[in-house]
Amino acid sequence: MSDDLMTTIRPLVEKAFPFVERMGLRLDHIEPGRVRMTCPLEPNTNHIGTMYAGALFTLAEIPGGALFLSTFDAATYYPIVKGMEIKFVKLASTDISVEVSISPEEVARVSAEADANGKADFEWDCELTDAEGNVVCVTTNRYQLRRHGS
Repeated sequence: MSDDLMTTIRPLVEKAFPFVERMGLRLDHIEPGRVRMTCPLEPNTNHIGTMYAGALFTLAEIPGGALFLSTFDAATYYPIVKGMEIKFVKLASTDISVEVSISPEEVARVSAEADANGKADFEWDCELTDAEGNVVCVTTNRYQLRRHGS
């Protein structure tokens, strides 16, 4: 992991949005093409003492920004969330983690398409897991990379 990436991106991910900061989301690992984050159970519990569904959704969505910042040129491009599907598999009663990644080939494809057309769609699936490694929910995340000035 690049300490420079962590030092630069951690405050943008953990502190830039007051809502996310109140949740206590943590950026655990970042490198070009790969991000791992964790959401603590407290203060994100619901009326039955498990993790609030909105917190799980946020944990699945926020890594997309970190992935963008670690992988693409922010001076050239910016990301847009186009959609997300989420399926809740199991109650989340511990801290929850997620790891997202994008291959170098997909980065090259998306960048080339955005250069040619001003924008490019891409997506990935992710699994949110509890402290024992059990999957608590799965998502399909749809993003669009846009070129500045397009």
